[in-house]
Amino acid sequence: MRILYHHRTRGRDVEGVHIRGVVNGLRELGHEVTVMSFPGADPEHEPVAQQGHVRPGRLAGMVTRLPGVLFEFLELAYNPITLLRMSMAIRRRQPQLIYERYSLFLCATVWLARRRRIPLILEINDSALVERVRPLRLKGLARRIEAWCMRNCTGLVFISSYFKQQAEDAYGAIAPSVISPNAADLARFDPARFDAERLRAERGLTGRVVCGHIGAFAHWHGMDAFVEAIAERIAEVPQLALVLVGDGRTLPAIRALVAERGLAGRVLLPGRVAHDDIAAWIACMDYAVLPDSNQYGSPMKLFEFMAMGVAMVAPDYAPIAEVVSDGQTGWLFPRRQTEVCVQRVLDLAMQADQRQRVGAAARSYIIRERQWRNNAEQLLTLLPQGASL
Repeated sequence: MRILYHHRTRGRDVEGVHIRGVVNGLRELGHEVTVMSFPGADPEHEPVAQQGHVRPGRLAGMVTRLPGVLFEFLELAYNPITLLRMSMAIRRRQPQLIYERYSLFLCATVWLARRRRIPLILEINDSALVERVRPLRLKGLARRIEAWCMRNCTGLVFISSYFKQQAEDAYGAIAPSVISPNAADLARFDPARFDAERLRAERGLTGRVVCGHIGAFAHWHGMDAFVEAIAERIAEVPQLALVLVGDGRTLPAIRALVAERGLAGRVLLPGRVAHDDIAAWIACMDYAVLPDSNQYGSPMKLFEFMAMGVAMVAPDYAPIAEVVSDGQTGWLFPRRQTEVCVQRVLDLAMQADQRQRVGAAARSYIIRERQWRNNAEQLLTLLPQGASL
């Protein structure tokens, strides 16, 4: 089947991983997929040696720095551009399905697909209904457009049941939908690819029990509170080392705390690494920790850790609890209870059998249910009966 994948994001970092995952999953099933990106974005061409902050395309970078209300007016103004670009793409490609990563204020694709009688599936990773880092100024308009899109597309792919419930409560009858959390690329996240002992030796981790984390150091991720809390108790478990990979606003404060407490030999902070290098860092770890998340998101790193056979201590938000079975494929703690999280991390440092058993079960779960091919198969169930597959 000919599929046109459209998105209006920069296609970097986790966004790019998700876009490539869905596209490659559809191609693995034998479909022909063309990606239509925001000008300057190209999620299919992942930088292979990317270090430090990624520089976005010039246009995308300029737009995202605009004041809130002006940024939202430009998002609205992108609709006629989308109409023109998608009309041309439809004439060239003759798609049998349009798949769009939903963006606020964008309705042109849904309108065009209805007019051309082409099935369109919307993937919902964002919504005007959830609390945002960048507050919405035109919230009422955004919600009206969103409601219209969700009612007039062919189908909806939600990354969590929380998103779906919020949409149904706010908008009533919406298009048929599926819940499709994130997934992992098993070819990339395969522990058999790595010599874990050699990697540990190179990073000064020989003989340590390693608890790891990879992600943005944003305050809402809770890493600053976690490090402050575990710094008080890490001496209780001499063999434990923390490897916390990533960067962000709270990293300087965490570095300062680690230095002040004399924990540089126990807490490794390598900074940001390329996505190509993430699996090699996970290969050094015995288990992982996610101190905090949010009630609607599906953390990409959770799936990548599980694929590597590294289970995670994570908060019990619904999107995580939908994936992690406590004590079976990971360990859940009551959200926002940092002390409970720290205690679980300390306990597991002395429970090698449990770490190995749960890690193996986590990988088995990903193999069975959460490869990108599984997501592709799931979204295609939303097509009308008799559609060409």
